[in-house]
Amino acid sequence: MSIPPTDPANDDRIERLLDEAEQALDAGDAGRAIELCRQVQASCPDHAGAWFVLGQAHQALGRFDRAADAFHRAALQHPDHAPSWSALALARFEQCRFDDAEQAADRAIQEDPDDAQGWWVRSLLLQWRGDEAGARRAGLHAHHLDPEAFPLPPELSDDEIEALVEDVLHDLPPGLRTLLADVAIILDDVPSPETCRQTDPPASPLELLGVFDGASLMERSLEDPWSQLPGRIVLFRRNLARMCRSRDELAEQIRITLFHEVGHFLGLDEDAVADRGLQ
Repeated sequence: MSIPPTDPANDDRIERLLDEAEQALDAGDAGRAIELCRQVQASCPDHAGAWFVLGQAHQALGRFDRAADAFHRAALQHPDHAPSWSALALARFEQCRFDDAEQAADRAIQEDPDDAQGWWVRSLLLQWRGDEAGARRAGLHAHHLDPEAFPLPPELSDDEIEALVEDVLHDLPPGLRTLLADVAIILDDVPSPETCRQTDPPASPLELLGVFDGASLMERSLEDPWSQLPGRIVLFRRNLARMCRSRDELAEQIRITLFHEVGHFLGLDEDAVADRGLQ
């Protein structure tokens, strides 16, 4: 993704720092990219390129509020730079600020009708609002514009996913299968904003693949009848499909996510789930 155009008056040092920041980001070192962007901003506080790369770095770290602020600053400095608007749209979407995301995505497409990320964010918004036909059209357009960045997600039917879930449950030890007998396993398209906000910080509505909802085995108590109510595991099929390139990858990701949520049912936190290989 191109950064906003550079002011010819900027000196070579600033260009070198920005190049190094992009290289650090490509290498997975978001912290170093942030440090380099701050060096640019010490000399040029309103440098659009520095704000844009800074936004990318914060987004890589899951700091969607800071990313959105940085992309907004970049867009205000260069209002005709569509990638700044579409990056802002994605960051706002990840914050569950869907109306703001829609405005930014529309602005991106207005500035450049061929901005693939703007169309992709539009497809996400339409999907979250239940317009599957519109979401598919926008997603196909994003794929047409940039097939590598926005591949078409693989699909599994409800019957195929249910059969896969049964296979996963069959592979569990008999005692654990018995404990899971009263836990409903539900397929949903995408998580609601309320579901995303159950954690602190809120989960990304794009990256949340599944949740366990209810009292874990460790939390159940005879003194608390509410803790005895059956729990449920919800799998978000659209998010699962979006992160995969093939049906085989999708099947494996469903298996991984289901094991992960079984770990939460057992009362394991995220670190303990990871330590036991349930992710």
